[in-house]
Amino acid sequence: MASLTQLPAWQALIQHKKQMRRFDMRTAFAEDAQRFAHFSLKVGDVLLDYSKNRISPETLRLLVSLARESGVEALRAAMFAGEAINVTEHRAALHTALRNPARPSLEVDGVNVMAQIRAVLDQMQRFTEAVHTGTWRGHTGQRITDIVNIGIGGSDLGPAMVCMALGPYAQPGVRVHFVSNIDPSHLATTLAQINPATSLFIIASKTFTTLETLANARSARQWLLAQLHDEAAVARHFVALSTNVQGVKAFGIDPANMFEFWDWVGGRYSLWSAIGLSIALAIGWKNFESLLAGAQAMDSHFAEAPLEQNMPVLTGLIGLWYHNFWRAETYAILPYDQRLVLLPAFLQQLDMESNGKGVTRDNRPVNYSTGPIVWGAAGTNGQHAFFELLHQGTRLIPADFLIAAENSTPLGDQHEWLIANCFAQTEALLVGKTKAVARAELIAQGMSRTQANALAPHKVFSGNRPSNTLLYRRLDPHTLGMLIALYEHKVFVQGAIWNINSFDQWGVELGKQLAPPIREALESGTITSPHDSSTTGLIQAITRPNI
Repeated sequence: MASLTQLPAWQALIQHKKQMRRFDMRTAFAEDAQRFAHFSLKVGDVLLDYSKNRISPETLRLLVSLARESGVEALRAAMFAGEAINVTEHRAALHTALRNPARPSLEVDGVNVMAQIRAVLDQMQRFTEAVHTGTWRGHTGQRITDIVNIGIGGSDLGPAMVCMALGPYAQPGVRVHFVSNIDPSHLATTLAQINPATSLFIIASKTFTTLETLANARSARQWLLAQLHDEAAVARHFVALSTNVQGVKAFGIDPANMFEFWDWVGGRYSLWSAIGLSIALAIGWKNFESLLAGAQAMDSHFAEAPLEQNMPVLTGLIGLWYHNFWRAETYAILPYDQRLVLLPAFLQQLDMESNGKGVTRDNRPVNYSTGPIVWGAAGTNGQHAFFELLHQGTRLIPADFLIAAENSTPLGDQHEWLIANCFAQTEALLVGKTKAVARAELIAQGMSRTQANALAPHKVFSGNRPSNTLLYRRLDPHTLGMLIALYEHKVFVQGAIWNINSFDQWGVELGKQLAPPIREALESGTITSPHDSSTTGLIQAITRPNI
């Protein structure tokens, strides 16, 4: 395939960007009364308004052409078919299969993975219902009241985000906690809140060797045994999400209570697998199935809808338009939904671990920018923190706003104010405020012309700043599944165009390799491996504080 930057559509977009340099969205809205209708799309209960972007019909035509010339459709088909599109690890990327258990068969390396998926789902359902009905009890015979998920990365961020988001659907009598950081304060704070006799620990590690997860798991095991005084208690208070049967057995967990997942499940795409056991325990099995069904509905749309009317494709292309042609290095995730407070962190991993790559799928250095910086916070908190930069700063920062039409826990008129703030911010980013308007407002407030002229420049909003709005009826399991799958596929589209592998994560390996000798030096006080002078000095500051 030709280099991305040499594709006809890419070259055409370079020229088109020059023509769009002075494009003003306010003028576009004035000239097209139907702009919202022309640049919005609804899939199920999710409405995407992408009209507040620096785009024209020609922009979208060229971007869709770029997607086709880049082979997005072929790679999409290969992913759904179970081909090894993770080229550096020679694996499929089949998170979509996890949420489509009704699919009759799908063979990977001669194995029908659908049969395996259904078997694990059945195991998860039986266990979830046993905990909820009290059939599964702790070592002393008491019911389980607290679930502690110990994992890191994809084994933590996804499940934690979903459990927070779906709090109104929480199973009565069960609290779910998440521990990820090797910092002992994370586990210690959680242990202080729970009773060992009524707690269940989920150890989420595919290899059962992950440093942070195993360190926390061993400490939790010691804590439990220090209070229950019986090794047999481990089997009633620990289960594993892993593939390492021997490691699980050595820990004291019955292999019958090991929930398998597979090497074609990437960590950041794994909440749909056995990694989602904490979710099922938090919200109940029927709601977990609804979460899967929502994601599957977006999968079907992504697989079948024309590119021009395809929500993940459009969001991916618009993001690429800003990143590669407007040189926008970041984009903001702004959920006006407190239950989605963890969504920006989840999407940081999904996007930046997937597309933070500098080598193409065919092993060549890229000569264009990939992987935008993802950040954000829940509204309205963000308005009182960093929105100044969005409105009046010197950087172009595209933003996604997410808002529910209905709140699961309404109080007074607060939700109406939340919606009003969300819509007002997207409107303010669009329309801005001129110096003349600012000056007139100040004079109307009683300020002299001299004072108004001095202050007005500080009250100018340039406007013409882009945003998408995702509006949904209610944040229920089905809708959340759709939203997560939407972002998964958006990331896929951009990675496909950039010709990078969105499904490996070699960038996390180097630090892991360098940590053990540093740990050894901290313990022994003797540095045996060569380090740079900074690292050596820092180690000595710990081990020889008086030198």
